[in-house]
Amino acid sequence: MTVQHSPPTSVSAELPTITRHAGTVLAGQLAVMAFGVTDTLVAGRSGEGALAALSVGSAIFISIYVALMGVLQALMPVWAQQRGAGQLLALGQSVRQSLYLCLLASVIGMALLLSPAPLLRWTEIPAALRADVETYLAILAFALPAALLFRIYSTLNQALGKPQLVTWLQVGSMFVKIPLSIWFTLGGWGLPAQGVAGCAWATLVVNYTMLGLAWWLVKTQDIYTPLQLWRALERPHGPTLRGFVQLGVPAGLAIMVEVTSFTLMALFIARQGTTAAAAHQIASNVAALLYMVPLSLAIASSTRVGYWLGAGHARYARKVVHMGFSLSALTGIALAAILFIAKEGIASLYSSSTAVTGVAAGLLLWVAAYHVADASQTFCVFVLRCYRITVAPLVVYSVLLWGLGLGGGYLLAYGPWQITTAELGAQVSPTPFWACSALALLVTAVAFVLMLSRAAAKAADTPPSRSA
Repeated sequence: MTVQHSPPTSVSAELPTITRHAGTVLAGQLAVMAFGVTDTLVAGRSGEGALAALSVGSAIFISIYVALMGVLQALMPVWAQQRGAGQLLALGQSVRQSLYLCLLASVIGMALLLSPAPLLRWTEIPAALRADVETYLAILAFALPAALLFRIYSTLNQALGKPQLVTWLQVGSMFVKIPLSIWFTLGGWGLPAQGVAGCAWATLVVNYTMLGLAWWLVKTQDIYTPLQLWRALERPHGPTLRGFVQLGVPAGLAIMVEVTSFTLMALFIARQGTTAAAAHQIASNVAALLYMVPLSLAIASSTRVGYWLGAGHARYARKVVHMGFSLSALTGIALAAILFIAKEGIASLYSSSTAVTGVAAGLLLWVAAYHVADASQTFCVFVLRCYRITVAPLVVYSVLLWGLGLGGGYLLAYGPWQITTAELGAQVSPTPFWACSALALLVTAVAFVLMLSRAAAKAADTPPSRSA
């Protein structure tokens, strides 16, 4: 017998749940972001070359990792709906089946990270950076399986509405990652400076430490007991895995398009020299840091939307969608305003080079505009997965973010209408890439808002297909 849960009389009762969940997720995400901020700061102190190599290497790694992570993250609404429907044993079995998907993702990701040379040649990365980039990626290739397994653990906890354990692990790992990055990168205590490779080694150590602790928690904490996760691993179940693929692959590809439209800028900008590459690394790091806020709200809101859809209350889920979107849009505007005001001070925190900070401060203006659109579209694309809509966002991303954003920026940077900047001595500027990306993301956000509004309304008007 399936248990039906009744929603509160007012959607405002969801606000504490969503904000508490989002706040917990945000704390963990900020801790993880501290990894990237630390690497950027340490590499910047190591030298412009190390910072430029980090910019290129992290762009490639993030592009691969988030695409594979997106496939696994897309399972959250499936598990949230199973929880809402009271199907806890089925949820546990679904988690075990996801291990097969994780294995395949790890093999694909490692193969790509261990062979970046063709991509580096195609994007015309300066030869002086290639050796450091290849070493950095080779180390991270062996850190990838642990990161993806931990993503399954994180996704499960989010679906259960219990992200606290993940957050504690992420916050705690920050106190391991920061000193290791400093030590491995800059050297000391008998260890020679390893440059950008030191950042990668620190990440590898932290990833396996977090995975080991997550494994222990799954075996010892009572919240996982009803799922019976430790049953024997079943053989691959075709219908379950096909469902995962149908939902996860388009979602993962959509994230890959979104992120590569963002990270490929680093590869194209790298040919402009170390100053432009370093300035872009600062801008992209700030953009990624700001992204954690709407991401946390999107995760928390989609968990609740999926829960109520699974419980058979689509009309109430629609109200949760409206409330969550309002929160995301308002916080996006507020953070963009703060960045607009404090852009020079923020840029100076990352580098002591006046040339780098001058270019970076100009880019941060566009990052502010970028974030306003990013906050809205991030919320929408996550919640659309609760309604099993993943292919349409992939098409929109491909056309707008790759076409208008990345393609438009490339034409303005290297085409007949080049935009230059005084800080780079009237040379080609990174600005066109950020300006076009902000415009493309704005159009994307409008398209996603319309999609989500229509999907939520349609589900709310459709009678439940199952009974209590």
